[in-house]
Amino acid sequence: MQNHFELFQLAPQFDIDLVSLDQAFREVQAQVHPDKFVSASSAEQRVAMQWATRANEAYQTLKNPLKRATYLCEINGVDVQAESNTAMPAAFLMQQMEWREELDESRNDNAALDELERNVAKARKEQLEHIAQQFSQADYHQAAKSIRQLMFLEKFSEDVANAQD
Repeated sequence: MQNHFELFQLAPQFDIDLVSLDQAFREVQAQVHPDKFVSASSAEQRVAMQWATRANEAYQTLKNPLKRATYLCEINGVDVQAESNTAMPAAFLMQQMEWREELDESRNDNAALDELERNVAKARKEQLEHIAQQFSQADYHQAAKSIRQLMFLEKFSEDVANAQD
């Protein structure tokens, strides 16, 4: 079976051109969309639906940097161990604790929440750049560690956004 990158005829790398991904997705969808198989047999309709579903899943995975990074590790034989390995560098954990305290203290302070959101967005951007560099060096084990940190950043970013609502 093809991997997600092969399905869209993209190089299996972290840095992808999202415009090319969108275009490739539309091309695949045009070929397998269930509407094209309305008068086909039920078996052909079922296969078309499976392909459309697979294309959607592949697209959602490759479009999202965190999911794409995790998938790249997986297809290169490295399990990210998101649930089983929560070991983090001490400096990273300290930063998380400081941010958590800031979040608790600034729940009713929009300016403070905005500043916290900017800081987290900056850290997320830096982490994505770090992951891209690790992938460019084919260092999938280090990338897996960085992906786990990115997961923390993503979750905290959601927490900040929820506090702003």
